This record gives sequence, C-alpha cells and structure tokens, in this order.
Amino acid sequence: MNKEGYKSGFVTIIGRPNVGKSTLLNKVIGQKIAIMSDKPQTTRNKIQAVYTTDEAQVIFIDTPGIHKPKHKLGDFMTRTAQQTLNEVDLILFVINAEEGYGRGDQFIIDRLEHVKNPVFLVVNKIDKVHPDQLLPLIDMYRNKLDVAEVVPISALNGNNVDTLLDQIVSYMEEGPQFYPEDQVTDHPERFITAELIREKVLHLTREEIPHSVAVVIEEMKVREEKNVVFVNATIIVERSSQKGIIIGKQGKMLKEIGKRARTDIETLLGSRVFLELYVKVQTDWRNRQKQLVEFGFNEDEY
Repeated sequence: MNKEGYKSGFVTIIGRPNVGKSTLLNKVIGQKIAIMSDKPQTTRNKIQAVYTTDEAQVIFIDTPGIHKPKHKLGDFMTRTAQQTLNEVDLILFVINAEEGYGRGDQFIIDRLEHVKNPVFLVVNKIDKVHPDQLLPLIDMYRNKLDVAEVVPISALNGNNVDTLLDQIVSYMEEGPQFYPEDQVTDHPERFITAELIREKVLHLTREEIPHSVAVVIEEMKVREEKNVVFVNATIIVERSSQKGIIIGKQGKMLKEIGKRARTDIETLLGSRVFLELYVKVQTDWRNRQKQLVEFGFNEDEY
C-alpha cells in the first residue's frame, strides 16, 4: 500500500560527453554504479539508479553523452540518449561550467526544444570557475532554451546536490514506490561487474586504449563451499597491439586491472571475489551488428 502524499517519477540525465553525468549519479546514490572516466563517452547503456527517501522515490536514467556518431556503436549510443527524453517526467540537462557552451550543447538544445517535460539546467563543476563567470553562462543558456530551473552544482564535491534533489522531488507527482528502499539500481550485477572492469581498463591504459574496448562476463557464480563469487570475464579489443597493452609486460597491466576491479566488485557484491580476466581481439567490433548485440548493445532491450 502506497503512503499518502508519496511522490515518485523518472528523471533522465543528458548532456555532452564528459560533463559529469555519471559522477552526479554516483553522488546521489552514494555508491558506484556508473563508471567514471575523464575520457568522453564512457557510459554506453542507460543506467538506472534508484534514490529513495521516506517521502519520495526518484529513478534516474544516465544516458550516453549525445555526440555526432562515428560508427554503429556511436549511432546506437546517441539514439539511446534521445529516446529517453519523452519517456521520463523530468530532464536534467548537465553542462560543464569550466568548458562553457559548445556545438554539442546546441545539438542537445535543438532536441530539447521539442520535449514537453520540464528541463532543469544543471551547471556542473562550479568549483572550477569563479562565481562571476556563472551568471553570464546561465543567461546564455536561458536565451537558447526555456528551462524550468537552474541549479549550479559540483557533483564531485557534492556542493548543492541536496538542493538539486529537493527541487527534483518538488516536481514529482504522487505515485507508487517502484523499488524496495534498499535497491539502488535495476541493472543485473553482471552488467555492473563488466562496467567496473571496463572502468579500470580506461583508467590504467589512459590514451593508449581508446573506447574500442568491451567487457563480457563469461561466467559468474557463487561457490558457497568457499564463500566466494567466481567471475570469468573477457576484455574485447579491436587490435592485437591493444591486446598487448592491456596484458602488459609479463602480464603486469592485466594483473593490476584485475586487482583494482576485484576490490570494487567485492564492495558491490559484499563477498570475496575470485576474478579471472582474458583478452580477446575482435577486429572492428563496434561496426558489426552481431558483436554489438553479443556484447550487450541491443537497443531492443533498452
């Protein structure tokens, strides 16, 4: 039975690549469910996160950053982001205060002009700029798009994030609690585990490995007699040279990826984890429909 006056709704987070959408999502939820990287286009699938209080429940959808696609994977990522705009109750348009207005923002603004749902302009990374720079920047965006609210924040430091949440809840209508209060995402654990491994690849290989990397969980099972979760995963790259970089000299890079990923996965699962990693070359996989579906980029599911 729903509480009287209880509010609920769906919110999408949209913005150019690398404006801090995943950082904001993780700050709101209080634990890592979306991978973070300083490289653009890190998030590939819609990640749903659930924020629950005694008065409300807000389901967040973190989309891939909208950008001009260069391959089939990029095309899928952009369509995924756009499709969410009319499926939610509220849209958070996140911009980077440090970078300011860019052509990618206009690409998004052109699409938001046709949306009936309220749009919040969320100005992120305010800790990186002088306060005097904020008002002119906000005025510029207000002149380009009719927004319901403007909320300056620092997702990394948590500045003003509580205010943003209060504003979001104020726009929600009465509704049911869709998820149990202790559930923070509707994604299966296998998906988040794969994302955590991919995050470590991006962090550790830096510029050497572009976003031509995917992670497939081959096996994930609990071995109760040893009180451990066994995870077997394959890191997919497009070229042999990338495979060599990920494995590293005498396997050191792959071991470090596994070590860091295992720590996060153990936190996620609340259990000891035995992680086995392999690296496999699939040439030009981002342009092959069969591989996109095999690696989880099936648009019919999202």
